[in-house]
Amino acid sequence: MTTRILFVCLGNICRSPTAHGVFQTLAEAEGLAVEVESAGTGGWHVGDPPDPRAIRAAAGRGYDLTALRARQVKAADFAAYDLILAMDRSNLTALERMRPIDSETPVRLFLDFADAARDEVPDPYYDGSFDLVLDLVEDASRGLIRHLAG
Repeated sequence: MTTRILFVCLGNICRSPTAHGVFQTLAEAEGLAVEVESAGTGGWHVGDPPDPRAIRAAAGRGYDLTALRARQVKAADFAAYDLILAMDRSNLTALERMRPIDSETPVRLFLDFADAARDEVPDPYYDGSFDLVLDLVEDASRGLIRHLAG
């Protein structure tokens, strides 16, 4: 059975595409049947590729984000995915506001699956903390893989 996962941040150009690319690569290496996508709660960057700094940082660790394009979360996502993972509390709150009344899809913080002491993936757009984001995303991805593998 394939597990469908949606990673969500604000604009879908830094954190969520990084999570998308990293998790998909690591899950496939483990032979896990997953369908992965990413989206933003905001629509400012719809159709844009990930931030060049995110692409560069990910490529430095062997992850290819170049084919990804930003899109905005839509109500249908709550039925299309088995798990929706927010990068921070602000986006978690926004997702809960968008949630259709009849949806029971779990919406959680991605770092709930990490060993790290943090609970949010910081936004690297302004401070350039792309390597920290990758560290956190790799940690949470490994934890999520363990969770899904049972």
